[in-house]
Amino acid sequence: MDKTYFDREKASVKKCPFKIFVNQLGYCPESVKTAVMSFPCESFRIIDSGGVCRYEGKASLFGYDENSGDTVYRGEFSDFTDEGTYRIVSENETSAEFRIAENVYGKVFDDVLKAFYYLRCGCGLDEKYAGVYKHGKCHTSPAQLYDDKKTAADVSGGWHDAGDYGRYVTAGSCAAAHLLYAYKMFPSAFKNRRIDIPESDMPDILAECRYELEWLMKMQREDGGVYHKVTTEHHAPFVMPEDDNAQLYVFAVSSSATADCGAVCALASGVYEKYDKTFAEKLCRTAEKSCQWLENNPDFVGFENPENCNTGGYGERDDYSNRFWLYAEMYALTGDKKYHDKMKKALENTFPLTAMGYTEMGGLGALAYLLCSYETDANLAKSFLDNFRREAERLKDIADKCGYGCAMEEKDFHWGSNMTLMIHGMIFAVNDYFEKSGT
Repeated sequence: MDKTYFDREKASVKKCPFKIFVNQLGYCPESVKTAVMSFPCESFRIIDSGGVCRYEGKASLFGYDENSGDTVYRGEFSDFTDEGTYRIVSENETSAEFRIAENVYGKVFDDVLKAFYYLRCGCGLDEKYAGVYKHGKCHTSPAQLYDDKKTAADVSGGWHDAGDYGRYVTAGSCAAAHLLYAYKMFPSAFKNRRIDIPESDMPDILAECRYELEWLMKMQREDGGVYHKVTTEHHAPFVMPEDDNAQLYVFAVSSSATADCGAVCALASGVYEKYDKTFAEKLCRTAEKSCQWLENNPDFVGFENPENCNTGGYGERDDYSNRFWLYAEMYALTGDKKYHDKMKKALENTFPLTAMGYTEMGGLGALAYLLCSYETDANLAKSFLDNFRREAERLKDIADKCGYGCAMEEKDFHWGSNMTLMIHGMIFAVNDYFEKSGT
């Protein structure tokens, strides 16, 4: 089966020029290193940038890979540890160029983190920080409430969504939570890590998350309900953000947005307390107001686009996992037993307890509880931990059966499948984290 890829420069889909597949970012010297060949192959060579052969290895038949339709061969070269830039060659085929180096993942780490800066809305991106991605101020005009167009609201700020200029509370809360948990669980990875953004009074990852959190708090009404999103009625054409001048609208409150906003603000409150106590207190108040609104509105309040709107919906079927996440975060922040009781009450409903995407938040709630510094129910914590372990084992079994080592089933290849793959990676990371901590 021919592989295809998207050529961004020519905006077209092309056949992949390679039949030998490697990690194009590269490998750490001591890591496991495997090349995958989609053609009959008995041996392979590693050549350096000067064309000199530095290693020879044997390939073996893996078998038929269902997802791709390929018959796959594999060549392992884990014992080759020399740092440098290389290609793998076999028959008349060659791989993409890759590196072996201790810091091989450093640049992509910084690039992924810096990507959120490039998504900032409501401001211009200065050439000093954004380089060729600079642009003028965007989306700063007041937004109208969609259900009451005589009422305007300042909801500037936050991050643009993945593929449009909309800003969505549930997706944004999830993205910020991923970053905050990365910092909370692996703080040493961010120590002295600078990605060249304007702020500098705290670790860059927290400065960037703060930009989103400030916007999320603007989306909360005085009664605690949180508006679901702010967008124009229709997706903008392919223009720079400052040229998207259509009227902005703030769309109705939903219970999932209210819970998610409150949950990430509770999580953030505990993280920022060390750096900015006033900001941490503001985050806590936002989370408390979300809890109050949900108590006053115990039934699910969903969201659907109005008839004349075609921007993202991010609708959900229920808010069970959202409420669970909020109460778990509030207990982790305050130690107040009432939130523990509410969290356990939410568990009377069925939802996945390892999911960490924008449609299901159970895994984030479980993670909050497992990392909680207050007294926890040992049996409940064990059940959360067992869920992560079982899911990691299930995903490993899938990856072991895949010719390309991918922890994805056929049903996982859908719109947004890269997110699914990354969440699977998070589950591996969470399981590894607790195994190493001896939990």
